[in-house]
Amino acid sequence: MTIDELARRTGMTVRNIRAHQSRGLVPPPAVRGRTGYYGTEHAARIELIRELQGDGFNLESIRRLLEGAGPATEVLDFTRALREPFEDEEEPEIVPLSELISTWEVEPDPALLKTAEEVGLLRPLDEGRVEILSPRLFRAANELARLGVPAETAIAVAKETMRHARSVAKSFVGLFLDQIWEPFDKAGRPEERWPEVRDAIQRLRPIASEALLAIFQQQMTRAVDDAFGRELGSGSGRGRGGKKRR
Repeated sequence: MTIDELARRTGMTVRNIRAHQSRGLVPPPAVRGRTGYYGTEHAARIELIRELQGDGFNLESIRRLLEGAGPATEVLDFTRALREPFEDEEEPEIVPLSELISTWEVEPDPALLKTAEEVGLLRPLDEGRVEILSPRLFRAANELARLGVPAETAIAVAKETMRHARSVAKSFVGLFLDQIWEPFDKAGRPEERWPEVRDAIQRLRPIASEALLAIFQQQMTRAVDDAFGRELGSGSGRGRGGKKRR
């Protein structure tokens, strides 16, 4: 492709393409005669730059990231694989704040809403609306409310669960970095191994999810057995401390 054809293909102006070349973001074309020709690698590099800018990286940060990163097409595919959500989540929903308060049967409380936002349950919007970021988690909170669990208690449990889940997630990410990425990086990121590394991050998704669910179910069974073994063995109407319940 000529630079004009590359501009049409990528939707970037010729001026910006040349500016990216001068910054070292886009490699120079192959020159035949007096005309420079660009290939799919150049188009992939421009697409990668655009996506990284969309993620909030400035051009200098992108330049440093691209130095020695590897073939643009492979890096682009890898970064897209990284950004894929691990969960099969539903689209966020927007509801009136009054509906949320009514469902939870609580008085409007800025502190409670702030905690719910920290947990990742919702995001406040304007005009008295909130965005439910995880409809699945929101339904779980509503079911707890129907069981009579106060909203602040349900959110506190969600926050504690989130803390433990974050620790587990870091363990799996550390495993990937130590066992897969680091050997690949030390080998000089050979081009032929990029698909293998990308496949590994994609396979990690179901492995991590299934392992966490299996461990949780196992531990939940043990916790219920232990708790109710004590409760049932403590005598009718007596609490965990052995005191008579009123």
